[in-house]
Amino acid sequence: MFTGLIEASVPVIRVERGGEGLRLAVRSPGKGYEVRRGQSVAVSGACLTHVGAEGAGEELVFDLSAETLLRTHLGRARVGQHVNLERALRLGDRLDGHLVAGHIDGVGKLLTIDRTSDGGARIEVEVPEGLERYLIDKGSVTLDGVSLTVVSPRGRRFAVALIPLTITQTGFAHARAGDELNVEADMIGKWLDKLRP
Repeated sequence: MFTGLIEASVPVIRVERGGEGLRLAVRSPGKGYEVRRGQSVAVSGACLTHVGAEGAGEELVFDLSAETLLRTHLGRARVGQHVNLERALRLGDRLDGHLVAGHIDGVGKLLTIDRTSDGGARIEVEVPEGLERYLIDKGSVTLDGVSLTVVSPRGRRFAVALIPLTITQTGFAHARAGDELNVEADMIGKWLDKLRP
């Protein structure tokens, strides 16, 4: 489980394709950012298992399955591209974002990004068909692992207001119109929808 509060935005340093999957290596955020082999890390919102060296090394390494490549934009990752990282939530930690599983529902598109004078931005996003049912005004959504609040949903489109801190600490610092975004709809909304007769 995750919260959607990004710990670091780091560049991809290696992409190795093999068979149906892919191995992705990203730069470690630095000293003190420890991830043990086998632990889960949300990489741009996708829950992945660290398969690299133990401890606080210079890189974090993840194997992506065919299913992950199908559901996310990580299969199109390139060296130098920034990804967002969040280590798994520990029981007893403060839940400042919202409940995030790291299971991507589809790949959306960043339509517009309007920078504001205070260093923030307002973005407009379009989600894949079928996900619009979970877009509730002032509800939660996760974009590339970032917990955000839905504003003014209209069909498959909605807006999000980004504060300056969110931009500087996430991959949104490098965002451009046309970018792909991993989308995870609100977990509670999906469960309620599934339980509805």
